[in-house]
Amino acid sequence: MRRIICSLVFCGALFLRSAAGQTAVEVPRPEEKDRRDRAVARQQDKRAQHTNVIEFRGEKAFAEAELRSQLKEQITTLDEFGLTAARGDDIAFFLELFYRKHGYSKVDVHYTIESGDHLRLDIAEGPLVTLGQVLFVGNQHEPTDKLFEYAVGPTRERYSKLQKSLPFVAADVEEGADLVHRLYISEGFLDAVVAPPIYHFHDDNAQVDATIPITEGKQYFFGEIGFSGETIYGPEALRGQMRDLLAQPYTEQRIADIPRRLQAYFKARGYYGVKVDATGDPRSTRNGRVPVHVSILPGPLYHFDGVTVNGLMRLRPSFIQKRFGKLHGETYSPDVLDEKFRDLMRTGLFNVLQIKPTPIGGNLLRLDVSAEEAKSKEFGFSLGYGSYAGAIVGVSFRDRDLFGYGRPLTTSVEYSQRGYKGEVLWDDPWFLDSDFGFKFHLSALTFDYDGYTKFELGGRIDLTRKFGKHYEAGLVFSERHVEVTTSDIFPPILLGQTSYFVSSIGFTQTLDLRDSKVIPSRGVVFDNTFDVASSALGGDVDFVRSTFRVTYFIPFSRTTPTNTDVSTFGSRSQLSWFQRSSIAIGARMGIIHSLNNTGSDDALEIPIDERFFNGGSNTVRSFGERDLGPRDRHGFPIGGEFFSIYNIEYTFPIFGELQGAVFVDAGNLLPSAEEPGFDEMRYAVGAGLRYKLPIGPIRLDYGVNPDPHPHDDPGAFHFSFGFAF
Repeated sequence: MRRIICSLVFCGALFLRSAAGQTAVEVPRPEEKDRRDRAVARQQDKRAQHTNVIEFRGEKAFAEAELRSQLKEQITTLDEFGLTAARGDDIAFFLELFYRKHGYSKVDVHYTIESGDHLRLDIAEGPLVTLGQVLFVGNQHEPTDKLFEYAVGPTRERYSKLQKSLPFVAADVEEGADLVHRLYISEGFLDAVVAPPIYHFHDDNAQVDATIPITEGKQYFFGEIGFSGETIYGPEALRGQMRDLLAQPYTEQRIADIPRRLQAYFKARGYYGVKVDATGDPRSTRNGRVPVHVSILPGPLYHFDGVTVNGLMRLRPSFIQKRFGKLHGETYSPDVLDEKFRDLMRTGLFNVLQIKPTPIGGNLLRLDVSAEEAKSKEFGFSLGYGSYAGAIVGVSFRDRDLFGYGRPLTTSVEYSQRGYKGEVLWDDPWFLDSDFGFKFHLSALTFDYDGYTKFELGGRIDLTRKFGKHYEAGLVFSERHVEVTTSDIFPPILLGQTSYFVSSIGFTQTLDLRDSKVIPSRGVVFDNTFDVASSALGGDVDFVRSTFRVTYFIPFSRTTPTNTDVSTFGSRSQLSWFQRSSIAIGARMGIIHSLNNTGSDDALEIPIDERFFNGGSNTVRSFGERDLGPRDRHGFPIGGEFFSIYNIEYTFPIFGELQGAVFVDAGNLLPSAEEPGFDEMRYAVGAGLRYKLPIGPIRLDYGVNPDPHPHDDPGAFHFSFGFAF
C-alpha cells in the first residue's frame, strides 16, 4: 500500500511540474475554498426557496404539480431574476391561458405579492365549458361533417379521437374557421369568405354552440393552357404531364406546381438549365375557367462529364468514381443520379452524401460529390423469441469498408433453444466493378428438429444482376455437407441418406413491384427458383428442385376520398379506418424429384433434410412448425416431395402501429413428386395481432383447424417476426 501511495504522489508531482512549465497554476487556500463553497450553497438554497414562494389557491381541476410544470419557464425566470409585479402578472396570464386551453373559458387568476418574495395565485376556475354544435351557414358545395372535422381539428389534436365531448377553446375554434377557409381556397373557391365564429352560450354556461357563416362564391377551374417558347416535345405531350393537375380546381398552389412538373420533365431528358413560368388570371375567367399561359426556355442539352470526390477519410475515392464511370458522355438524367445516390446510401457507408451537378462549359456537367463517412465497423447483439426455435441470442460483427474498398464482411454467431449457427458473409454489390452482385456465404449449424438432429457445414455463391428497378436474376452455386447426428424416426429407412454431400447449381429470378420490401402495403412480388444437385458436381445425391411464389398486396386507401365514400361509411373517421386496411393474397408451390431413382422399395432417394415441410407461422397456421403432412409411426414429420400453400389475410388498424388480422390458409404436402396436385388439402382459419416496426412486423397468430384428423391439434399459436408470406 505504501508503494502505491508513493507512486500516486510522484505522479501528481510530475503533473504539477509539467503544468508549471507551461502555465501558472493557482491553488486556492483551504479557507478561500470553504468560503466559495458556502457562497454556492447559499445561492442554491436561495433558488430552492424561490421555487416554493408560489402558492396556489382554488385549484380543483388540476393538481398543483401539473400547474407548476406548465409554468416552469416562468418559475425559472423568478428563480434567476426575482419576483416583480410584471412577472407576477405574466404568471397569472399564462395560468389563465392554460385553463382556457382546457375549456375553462370563465377562469380568472388574481395574483398577490406578499412579503416581497411570496406570490399567491388565487384561481377562480369557473365551470368547464364544452363545445356543443358547430353550425355552418351558407355551405352548399362542402358537406357539414367534412367542415366540422376541420373546425374542431385544432382541439382534436390534443385529445383522443374516441373522446366525443370536447372542451370549448375559442382560439381553437377561430383557428378551425381559418382551416375551413383554407379548405375552400384549395377547392377553387378563391373568393370564399369565412366569417369569425359566433358563439351561443347555453343557459347554464356549461356548453357553447358555434355558428360559422360562409360565403362560398364562385368555384374556379383551369381553362385553356397556352404555351410560348420552345416546347420541343409539343403542347400535347406537355399537357399530358399535368393532366391530373388540370382536372382539379384552380388554385395558386397548383399554378406553382406546373413549372415544377414541366421542369422535372425536361430535366429528366437532359435539359439541366430549363426555366418554366406559369401564370393565370382569374379576372379573365370564362364560365369559371381560368386561362393559363406557360413560357418555356429549355436551354442546351447537357451530358455527364467527370466526378470529383471530397470528404473521405477511410474509403478510397475510386469507390465512388467507379459508380459513376459509365455515365461519362451520357445525357444528363436526375433519375439516374437519384438511383446511384440510393445505391450508395444503401451500403451504410455514409452519414451524408451530396451530389451536385456543376456546368463546366461545352454543355457538360461535372458531378461534385461531398461525403461524410459513417462508422464502418459495427458490433451487434440481438435477443429474440420464436414459437418454434424458442429463445434466440445472437452476436455479430460487421465491417462495411474492408480494406477501404467499400465491401462489407459480416460474421455472426447465434444460439437458439434448438441449436447453434455460425455464418460468414462477403457481399460485393459491384463484382469486379460490374453490374453484377456477388455474395459468398459460409455457415455451420446444428439444429434439433422434431424427430432428428442435423449438423450442416457448407458454402454458397450468389451471382446476381438487376435488369431495371424491379427484376433481378441470378445463378447460385452451393456445396454442403449434411449429417443426421441423432434420430427418433421409425423406421429409420424414412430418413434416406444420413451423411452426404450436396453439390448444386441453380437459377433464381424475382419480379418485385411492391412499394416496400420491408413493410409493403401495395404491389405484387413473384419469385422462382430452380436448382439441380448432381454427383457430376461432386455430391452424393442427385435431384432437381423448383419453387414458385407470388404475393399480391391490395390497399383500400384512395388518395382523395369522395363524398360518396363518406356517405357509404357514415363518417370520415370510419372511412379513414377502412382506408388504412389492406388485404394480401399469396400462393406458393414446390417440387423436388430424384434423378437417380432406382425403383427400389427399401430406400428413399431424397434425404429427409432436402424434402419440403409444411405447417407453421409462414404457411398453414393451424399446424405447428413442419407438422402438416406425412409422419412416421411415432408421429414425427418426415416431409414430402411436393407442397402447395395458399393464403389470404386482411389487416386493419387498432391503435397506432398495432394492427389486427384475420386470415384463411390452405395447403398440402404430398410424399411423392410423381403425383403432384391438390389432394390432402388442409386448412386454417384464424386471427392475430401485428405491431409494425421499421424493419417489419411482430406477429402473434392463432389458427384454428376446421377439419382435424386423428392426432391433429385443434389449432396452433405462432409468435414470429416478418410477413407471413
